[in-house]
Amino acid sequence: MSKTWPATSKASRNLFLFGRDLRLGDHAGLSDADRFGEVIPALVVEPRGFARLTANPRRLAYYCGAVASLARDLEARGTRLVCRRGDAIATVLRLAREARVDRVTWSAAYDARGAARGRSLQSALEEAGIRVAIVHDALAVPPDETAAARTADGGVGYRSLSAYLAAWSAQPREPFAAAPRFASHDLVSEQLPSPPQDSGEAANTDAPSETRMRAKLDAYLANAVLHYRSARNVPASGPTSHLSAALSFGVISARTVLHEVDRRARDPFLLTEERASLDDFRRSLGRRDFFLQLAWFFEDEPDAVLQQRMRGFPFARSHASLAAWREGCTGFPLVDAGMRELRATGWMHPRVRSVVASFLCFDLGVDWRVGRDAWDAELVEDDAALANGNWQWAAGVGADLAQFPRIYNPFKQARSFDPSGTYLRRWIPELANAADADILDTNAVQRRRQLALPLFEDARYPAPVLDHDSIARAFLARYAKFKSASAGSTATR
Repeated sequence: MSKTWPATSKASRNLFLFGRDLRLGDHAGLSDADRFGEVIPALVVEPRGFARLTANPRRLAYYCGAVASLARDLEARGTRLVCRRGDAIATVLRLAREARVDRVTWSAAYDARGAARGRSLQSALEEAGIRVAIVHDALAVPPDETAAARTADGGVGYRSLSAYLAAWSAQPREPFAAAPRFASHDLVSEQLPSPPQDSGEAANTDAPSETRMRAKLDAYLANAVLHYRSARNVPASGPTSHLSAALSFGVISARTVLHEVDRRARDPFLLTEERASLDDFRRSLGRRDFFLQLAWFFEDEPDAVLQQRMRGFPFARSHASLAAWREGCTGFPLVDAGMRELRATGWMHPRVRSVVASFLCFDLGVDWRVGRDAWDAELVEDDAALANGNWQWAAGVGADLAQFPRIYNPFKQARSFDPSGTYLRRWIPELANAADADILDTNAVQRRRQLALPLFEDARYPAPVLDHDSIARAFLARYAKFKSASAGSTATR
């Protein structure tokens, strides 16, 4: 992180650069900037980053809606969001000079490319005599605070989820209550980013905003969160929080979410199973922080595998059934329902994500980065560091310390978590009128060939593209052989 500078008189002004922190409340960066005087809010839209957003229309619409909501909230506070387009270094330097500030603050990025851009911008500004502060905001508990518990090894990050959660749970996580004082200014601002007119996402009557996300959180914590233990596993049982996109763009703070969960857990009338659901939801927030601190402390090339011994494992970059996986036509209903839900909504149920990722990596033997990029093209949420961590975990090459990868049998998972086929039928209309056995029974392949899509008489749901059991056994044998060879190679060095 950057140097800590002493606070100055409130008469001074400093520039705050918004990024993936599109809100005003419980904001670590704004609270830090407020110590140095009035804050001029700014947004720099870089061509490369905006082009990446444009490739995913739903994500772009969400981002643009969040920016517009932020701009309205700032206007209500007596200031304007200054929007500029161009290269970050040149644009920020020019804006800092125009605003006559000697300090610029922004929130830390955790993906490798974002962190590198931040360091380059920091160097350029400091060379120009402008002070810089980069502040942790995305995590509920900053990585430096959990690492501080590891004094024996110099305060480095965690690779073990259980050890991390023990340290994470012991840290204070109070929201930032300070309301920053914004500067009135006459700086020229360009038009805010907006989706192309022909994107199909331009008209968004329910744009994401801090107020809406807080109301969504409050509604979820009132009742639905008490059933989270079931909802996170059973896709048809009830809603999960659906806050992933809001957290990834910083429309709501992870600290706020965790603080409100802790407050909900203090209800003395909760049942045992309701407390367990709150504990599970709290753990999911801790797991999110875990992957972000991994990216912070173990930064490497964006595509590097965390486990050194697994860096040479021969995952394939393609497979004859890869297109079927992308399109939701593998003949494994739970896998296909998940991919169809993703393509239709920009979101996928958490349990189903694990099964779909497992199928790609272990049944098809395809590299986890192929899956990550395929989902990146569809998901509304946008957090590269979190995506890397989750996909490496699923592929058995990341922080997971299990002896063997978790290979899920899609049929067994469907029988366990969607026994009535409600979720499967919702996303696979070809199976709408099928008997449960035709959906959940691995021996029903021949019968499934005869199932007709109700809307189109000539369409059929496909038979499975492979034999899961034999493929899983072969993959585990290959995985064990590679690990053994890798361990032997390391021992002889």
